[in-house]
Amino acid sequence: MSTTSSSGKISVALVDDHALFREGLREILESTANLVVAGEAGNSSDAVRLVRDTRPNVVLLDVEIPGDDVLETVTRIRTFSPSTRIIILSMYDGPHLLTRLLAAGISGYLLKSIHRHELLAAVRSVHEDPGRVVLAVSRASLAQVEGPQAGVLTDKEKEILQLAAQALSNLQIARRLGLAEATVKRHMRNIFVKLNAVSRIDAVNKAMAASLIPAQSRRDSD
Repeated sequence: MSTTSSSGKISVALVDDHALFREGLREILESTANLVVAGEAGNSSDAVRLVRDTRPNVVLLDVEIPGDDVLETVTRIRTFSPSTRIIILSMYDGPHLLTRLLAAGISGYLLKSIHRHELLAAVRSVHEDPGRVVLAVSRASLAQVEGPQAGVLTDKEKEILQLAAQALSNLQIARRLGLAEATVKRHMRNIFVKLNAVSRIDAVNKAMAASLIPAQSRRDSD
């Protein structure tokens, strides 16, 4: 069972694959009187292990960390520590992503563009009221319920997604297309937003379902 730390502070685990971003979160949390950082992780396996070992009150979980799909990570965290509140931090603002994560049991979904005081308020809120869900997304995202339309992806995005469907990494895709890896990552972020996808697999499935990419693009092993 997750409980407030022995110091009386709210314990928070940080999960993001960018060390600099985690460092910024740590500085924000540790400069706040009633909060303490329980630990950090940069991938899904380490995140689950961290929660299992420390049972933090709250997890700040990046939506796209290396390893398992974020939905699987959320499920595993809740299995090991049901009382730990999970707040998703994301660059993506989409209703399908939000809906699926809420169904998985998260307590909050915040865009990374939020301010410091909003983050701290969200952490305190979900800890103090386990039944509360905190959202910081656009009204358009909450209102939008339609699936992807046929012309939603550019030709380059379709090309990249077809290669992602073949289980190629961002670096492999970049080499195949003669692009910078950062450019591929940017395209993938745009794809996630446009398709309201929660993971690469989810994006591929949605694109195939909408006939944006051919179904045969994906490997049988998937």
